[in-house]
Amino acid sequence: MSDPYASRTAVHEQVSDGFGTVRVLPLDPQADAGVIHAWAREERAVFWGMTGLTEQQVVEVYAHLDTLTTHHAYLVVRDGDPVALLQTYEPEADRVGECYDVRPGDIGVHLLLAPAGPDGGQPGWTARLVTAIARYVLLGLDRRRIVVDPDVGNEKAIARFLKQGFTAGPVVVLPEIDLPDVYLPEKKAQLAFLDREILFPG
Repeated sequence: MSDPYASRTAVHEQVSDGFGTVRVLPLDPQADAGVIHAWAREERAVFWGMTGLTEQQVVEVYAHLDTLTTHHAYLVVRDGDPVALLQTYEPEADRVGECYDVRPGDIGVHLLLAPAGPDGGQPGWTARLVTAIARYVLLGLDRRRIVVDPDVGNEKAIARFLKQGFTAGPVVVLPEIDLPDVYLPEKKAQLAFLDREILFPG
């Protein structure tokens, strides 16, 4: 089976024994909107906040994001199959920066995983994928700490982050953002942090 993403340049590529090749590709709003739209409209992705958007609106959201220098979106592909949407951002340029003391070397991350395949979830699969993504964010981008801000109601995501080595921070209320190009409702979030030394000591 040919890899439809093979011709695209990755910002990070990692080969793991028994897991395959993980590539992190800059998101192409037009080409990737169909995949993202299919994931984001599922009930399990309700906390992503895009369940009601059309595919064209998804294009517009990520086309806008593409104009920013502080926020970036990536499609994560494993052995040619899209498996996650990764967004990184500078916390001081985001509403989360109003809710905690940002340290030099911090980077914010949002992560939307693809639905499990026909065989269902595989033990350890998500942990290996998240580790590969963290390698890009912490080592590839030379950052000291990841911050995540899942909705307090998203217990599954919070548990997954804590299992991965994140430390729970405070519960905060992210303020509403109402701008011409972007609207985000107020959000009660559980902050969590992952220091580089936890995953990659030495």
